[in-house]
Amino acid sequence: MEQTQANEEIWKIKPLPQIPQWLAETLQIYTSASEGNYLARLLWQRGMSNPETISGFLDPDCYQPSSPFDFGQEMKWAIARLQKALQAGEKLTIWGDFDADGITATSVLWEGLGQFFPQHQQLNYYIPDRQKESHGLNNPGIEKLARSGTKLIVTCDTGSTNLKEIDLANELGIDIIITDHHTLPLERPSVVSIINPRYFADRHPLYHLSGVAVAYKLVEAMYETLPDLPQQPLEELLDLVAIGLIADLVNLSGDCRYLAQKGIQQLQKQTKNPTRPGVARLLELCQKTGDRPTDISFGIGPRINAVSRIQGDASYVVELLTSRDRDRTNKLALETELANTRRKALQKEITEDVKKKLAGIDLSTTSAIVLEDPQWQGGVLGLVAGQIASEYGRPTILLTSGGETEKEIPMARGSARSVNNIDLYELVESQAHLLHRFGGHPYAAGLSLPVENIPLFREGINQQLRQKLDINLMARTVEIDLIVTVKELGPALFKELKLLEPCGMGNPIPKLLIKNCRFAKVWNKNLEDKRGKKVQYIRTKFEIWDDSVREGFPGIWWGHYREEIPTDRLCDAVVELDVNTYEKQYEVRLIALRVSDTNIQLNSSNISWEESIIDWRGKEIESDSSNGEYRLLQKCPTSWDEIHKELKNAIAEEQKLVLAYSFPKQIHPQQIWEKLVGIAKYLSRTGKSVTSKQLREKLELSDRSLNLGFQALRAVGFELDLTDESIKISCFRELLSSGVENTISLFLWVIEEEQFQREYFFETPLSTLQQTLNYNY
Repeated sequence: MEQTQANEEIWKIKPLPQIPQWLAETLQIYTSASEGNYLARLLWQRGMSNPETISGFLDPDCYQPSSPFDFGQEMKWAIARLQKALQAGEKLTIWGDFDADGITATSVLWEGLGQFFPQHQQLNYYIPDRQKESHGLNNPGIEKLARSGTKLIVTCDTGSTNLKEIDLANELGIDIIITDHHTLPLERPSVVSIINPRYFADRHPLYHLSGVAVAYKLVEAMYETLPDLPQQPLEELLDLVAIGLIADLVNLSGDCRYLAQKGIQQLQKQTKNPTRPGVARLLELCQKTGDRPTDISFGIGPRINAVSRIQGDASYVVELLTSRDRDRTNKLALETELANTRRKALQKEITEDVKKKLAGIDLSTTSAIVLEDPQWQGGVLGLVAGQIASEYGRPTILLTSGGETEKEIPMARGSARSVNNIDLYELVESQAHLLHRFGGHPYAAGLSLPVENIPLFREGINQQLRQKLDINLMARTVEIDLIVTVKELGPALFKELKLLEPCGMGNPIPKLLIKNCRFAKVWNKNLEDKRGKKVQYIRTKFEIWDDSVREGFPGIWWGHYREEIPTDRLCDAVVELDVNTYEKQYEVRLIALRVSDTNIQLNSSNISWEESIIDWRGKEIESDSSNGEYRLLQKCPTSWDEIHKELKNAIAEEQKLVLAYSFPKQIHPQQIWEKLVGIAKYLSRTGKSVTSKQLREKLELSDRSLNLGFQALRAVGFELDLTDESIKISCFRELLSSGVENTISLFLWVIEEEQFQREYFFETPLSTLQQTLNYNY
């Protein structure tokens, strides 16, 4: 095994296994486009040594899922109590949770049990407010449900350790069925039933079920017990199951993998013939098609989670996922999108603040990171903690003490995330005497404690961890699966690796090592205006080259600046192969980077870039500029792609690129919207048509902002007939829907973003532009 350390980062390359002949033959039916050698190595490395296991792993139709009644007597008790409630007409309330797993679990029970119990009459749901109530059952909520007549609570993704709250419910005449997957209490709670896969052995195919999958199993048992009542096929719930499973931190093996595979098949139907308009709109907003697990983990999941992180109350997301009302779900999807935008900005701000604090800490003596700040918003601390834990190689616990009290005692609450297979739940539990409450699992936890206990908690956590681990072994570890060349990247390898999906814990995305490579066309995009608003993640784009190719392969590095990528030296890079469905190209995601041990200085080009770009911005165009020596860029760009394209064309024609644009005229976004509405009214009244190009030039919009403008026009009542040649607008009728405001706000925001980019490309020094545009040609 090769092992290399650089910048507190250890790279481990897995040894190349000897592949048995039967495995190669088995895989031939799945890898017709390639020989399947890479897939064979990965499966063998991951312990796939049984032909039947491999078939069930790659093809869900060959997998035999477990029966819901494998939960034994607990499931039977739950079904019996639900039947009793159905016959007696008792009021039933689903008690959910506010993260993606809890929201989808609530949605599965709401829709699934809704086949048996009338919704909003006999069946209701309750989602705690993240900012006011935190996770789990709570006494005020239970008392409220008791007053409303609830006789049975079915929890999902929560409740296993809420012993005192369960006792209160019993006193108030409310029975409880728990469906959950979090750590179990020492003694069984006094409930009708507790359906929790943690009671199984860790090798059982149901052991790793998340909250939504456990909820699905309860609904599945109801379908099997009362098969004549449901009107909706059970499999129509599987897209919701896949969203919750993949968004949560669970091991995607056994029934988890099967349900995720089937759920993704169901999810991708939403982009063609949507039965869930809210889910279809979320996919549209995050520019995904629903056929990849990453469409959930990087798209839908963060958007669902953002609502409670920013707003606290996430109850409306259940309606977003389950309602068939297109207008209503469109409004809710836009609210979710705006919450996610604000979440990104807040997460970036707190991450930078945490790193500043860490700069003043001696990490060589720190086993676990425990930080507190009263200004931090608790909703995003879990995300930041996960990012810090991964980057610094240490379990991370972040707390906020923003004015919360318990019996007049100042309290702090926050989130914890693990790394390097450290059991976080066990670690936090070791300090239970200092805590007010906590819950979670080995990889993630939530907690609260008196502010005065934080120093003791920090010391106790570090002492406990030091007894178990050597701090020097806690550097971030990158497990490398395969060594490839740039030439091997592309459709064939992607299709082969895609057979491993869905990837996650226990089945990670393959990490590919490219040795002695170089980078070109390196530039980053930071969507932040000068007032510090609407921040999104930094992302650096590039092309990666090696000696196997004459043309670079596109890639992206999230959360990093272009200055972090050496362009004058050979490097070793660890990447993940992906496909960008929006830009319709294969690309790599950069995971780790180091200067190659065999480094030599690279001469990036024979072209003098200082002489290839001439800066005439804001000046009068010289009289000889029209000859063949120059190529003029007279329209102020909104992206690096526009300049790259012009520069490539100039070089191809042996010309110099002249930046000849003036300072952009910045019309207020609201005025642009009013002009667009005026044009729409004119076209509607006269029956005339225009082209997209005419509208873009008239209003100085990009394709992206113009399309959002079309959405806003539809929202206020226009009907648009869009073809490649023309745009016709008719039937204006003013709408008063509250969703209109969100649609228009998104359009105005994008215009503001593009205007900021134009200012940037006018004001940025030529030297900065040259450095960014410098690449191997």
